[in-house]
Amino acid sequence: MTGTEGAKTILFAVSDLAKAKETYTALLGIAPQTDSDYYVGFDVAGQHIGLAPGGGPSPVAYWHVEDIETKLAELTAAGGTVKDAPKHVGAGRTIATVTDRDGNVLGLVQDR
Repeated sequence: MTGTEGAKTILFAVSDLAKAKETYTALLGIAPQTDSDYYVGFDVAGQHIGLAPGGGPSPVAYWHVEDIETKLAELTAAGGTVKDAPKHVGAGRTIATVTDRDGNVLGLVQDR
């Protein structure tokens, strides 16, 4: 069984990225460290807060793992269902999501 580094990233799905960026900038009191047309990210005291366009359950906590494929296998063996298969999102980062038995969405992040 592989461990995790904890839930270091929380992702909020937003309908209007520009307006959400204004709101979260006001809430957090800092400018985003990542600011693009498809993702806005803030780093606050070791916690990463991300904003991404789209619907779906929100927020989703992303657990940072050493090996995303191994962790997915462990989670599905324990009754989880892969919601979003691993995909590369740039800068050496791979993400995936799993739904637990109660329908909660668990995010996974692997950085290389």
